[in-house]
Amino acid sequence: MNTKSLLSLAVIACALPSFARAEVPKGWTDNYAQAVETAKAEKKYVLLDFTGSDWCGFCKILDKEVFSTPHFQSWAKKNVVLVQVDFPHQTQLSPEVKTQNDGLMSKYPAKGFPTILVLDTNGKELARESGYHPGTGAPVYVRTLETALKKFGPLPGGNTANVGAVAVPSIFKTTPRPAN
Repeated sequence: MNTKSLLSLAVIACALPSFARAEVPKGWTDNYAQAVETAKAEKKYVLLDFTGSDWCGFCKILDKEVFSTPHFQSWAKKNVVLVQVDFPHQTQLSPEVKTQNDGLMSKYPAKGFPTILVLDTNGKELARESGYHPGTGAPVYVRTLETALKKFGPLPGGNTANVGAVAVPSIFKTTPRPAN
């Protein structure tokens, strides 16, 4: 290729819409149906993270302070299948994921971002939290999750809530909603 051809290609590429494709964080999936099947096979819960990954400040802080930490990832690997339900502004989702996420929003309405839900494998809502309190951190967040879920029986990976003597703040509402 000559220089003129390369320059022409560069101009055309710059003129096209510059949307990035959505990338799901390591350890997460954006496929809800597959997550439910995995959760059934592994006898785990499903954790949904309703997020605005490219615009929501508190979503980004929750990811940094909790979800991306080894403490949370270790706990999640034993107890839940992680599903990112993303509603980005600049990042492009595949049509299938966008349709799925819109359906999940209809079924489990989130009034703000982030909204975290824990479901059983039948889609019954077990715990819900909207927003994030910066500085909470992974250990407290995990203990809070465990406290919210303990009334539904032992956790698949065992309960670590008794580790440490830190009081667990009530950040998760545990009033279950019926599955639709």
